[in-house]
Amino acid sequence: MGIEKLIRKDLLAFGGYSAATAPETLEGKIKVATKDIIKLDANENPYGCSPRVNKALSQYKQFNIYPDDGQEKLRKLLAGYVDIDASYIVAGNGSNQLIDLLIRLLVSKSDEVINCTPTFGIYSFSTKLCGGTLVEIPRDNDFNIDIARVKSAVNKKTKIIFIANPNNPTGNLTPKKDIIELLGTGVSVVVDEAYYEFSRQTVLPLMKKYKNLIVLRTFSKWAGLAGLRVGYGLFPPGIADFILRIKIPYNVNVAATTAVAESLKDIGYLMASVQKLIAERKRLFTRLQRIGWLKVYPSQANFILCRVLNMEAKELYKRLQVEGILVRYFDQPRIKDCIRISVSKPEHTDALIKALRSKSLRQNRRMDK
Repeated sequence: MGIEKLIRKDLLAFGGYSAATAPETLEGKIKVATKDIIKLDANENPYGCSPRVNKALSQYKQFNIYPDDGQEKLRKLLAGYVDIDASYIVAGNGSNQLIDLLIRLLVSKSDEVINCTPTFGIYSFSTKLCGGTLVEIPRDNDFNIDIARVKSAVNKKTKIIFIANPNNPTGNLTPKKDIIELLGTGVSVVVDEAYYEFSRQTVLPLMKKYKNLIVLRTFSKWAGLAGLRVGYGLFPPGIADFILRIKIPYNVNVAATTAVAESLKDIGYLMASVQKLIAERKRLFTRLQRIGWLKVYPSQANFILCRVLNMEAKELYKRLQVEGILVRYFDQPRIKDCIRISVSKPEHTDALIKALRSKSLRQNRRMDK
């Protein structure tokens, strides 16, 4: 077997994380050219980044120099944006990296992490990868967190409770009062606000009162920087200091740092794009509701979850992909028959609805309203 025999036994059945489909891998397999693919599967911003970012990167002259490992300038910029002292802030190569670092810092093999399913898959991915024990608490039929069950699951081994807010992939918010109740357990509560700019709901003002609260944010969605991988976390200063110690050196590259600086100089432009997407979210929701074989869930993020009532979600995903439209489908419990659709430009909504109403996709014409 060679060195394969040295692989950790607990990882032999590890399934990894299923990321979104890269359009270039579909060349020749679908009806449209790669450039014409409508990508609605990864919650990316179709309007892209600020023009200032492209200009600054094209003029940057020091790609041969390592970035500031201590992130001093970057953390000060972020502190100005979120209105909190820089000592609370650490940036990462995407907020995914910060999730991984936090679990490495707090969770040993005998420790537990509470995950409120269905939710963002990286929480379980990183917990398993780091050797922690995952405790999954199912959400109710409306995808709300069962606060009583979560509290009853807390014990001496519990180190972290993860809450995506709005939740991914369901799009719903957890009320602040419920989060405060969980903070009362004394366990570290991580509130992942990746879609904050779309929901405008945050628990950040609670940080100075609750020393066990951690908030995660990203520039991938609202600022259109998904390809540069830059996120940030707001931690109690003592935890932030340790995260800075254990992170990989130079974990945020100079391109990402430059892009953040330029984005924060152009918030008006970026928030105008966010407002377009919020308006289109409403229109997409209304249009999807008229498809009788879809159950559509309200969302406070930049995506909408739909339950497919007349075929397997995977089959619908495949049929849309052939037409050049990419969505995300799920095969986990509670969302096995669901697809998630990113909110995009109006013309992309129109193309999606046209495809959903096409003869090749419809199973029962009478189900359309």
